[in-house]
Amino acid sequence: MSLIKDLYGPFFDLHNWQTVLTSGQDWMIILSLILIECLLSVDNAIVLAAQTQKLPTKQEQEKSLFYGIWGAYLFRFLLIGLGSYLINFWEIKVIGAAYLMYLSIKHFWGRARPQDEQATKKKKKKRKPLLSQFWSVVLSIEAMDVVFSIDSILASLAISPNPVIVLIGGLVGILAMRGVAEVIMRLLEIVPELEVVAYGLIALIAVKLFLTIPAIDIEIPAVLFGVIVILSILGAIIVNRVKNNRASK
Repeated sequence: MSLIKDLYGPFFDLHNWQTVLTSGQDWMIILSLILIECLLSVDNAIVLAAQTQKLPTKQEQEKSLFYGIWGAYLFRFLLIGLGSYLINFWEIKVIGAAYLMYLSIKHFWGRARPQDEQATKKKKKKRKPLLSQFWSVVLSIEAMDVVFSIDSILASLAISPNPVIVLIGGLVGILAMRGVAEVIMRLLEIVPELEVVAYGLIALIAVKLFLTIPAIDIEIPAVLFGVIVILSILGAIIVNRVKNNRASK
């Protein structure tokens, strides 16, 4: 009980909240944390946008992101309290990286061998799934939130040891990340070629995540990854325009 009090007590200290909310210096730190959260969450947004595309309707896609936001808030609260222990959770990164690589390989395998993919889908239809497709996507979103939030929480705690400051920055950052995910979802509808780019980036994200485990400890800078993402998106848009121009001739 005393451990829980030590970990989560600062969240329920009204004086702590009052100090943070009325301090200009703390708000500067919060703005910095929001920026860091956005930079570190680009890869998360790509994965979420690709995952939601499994759902058949736009309404279900947006609904899955809505549930994902509230789940992300809950997990962020719990994980910030456990921040001092997160460095020991490198196994989660390995599992997350393996799952992301599986998603990417499965997608490209399905594109390369569409007959095998259709046969697999027919088998799945015969078996009654434990969860509906919608809730499977929501659970996948939450799992990825946990995996990706570890890096951002550790980076935030390194800037400010006050969990309230980290929580505010993280919560606003999650909203910004969901906004990026929605933009990517719309782009996927307009430019179908982005689906290939998205799953290629997911494979890159899997490698990027795996490299950060303590035994390897190689960090691909967020700015470099952001440049790769932008160039990949621009490349897909150019290919789409060229294909459309050829088709219209």
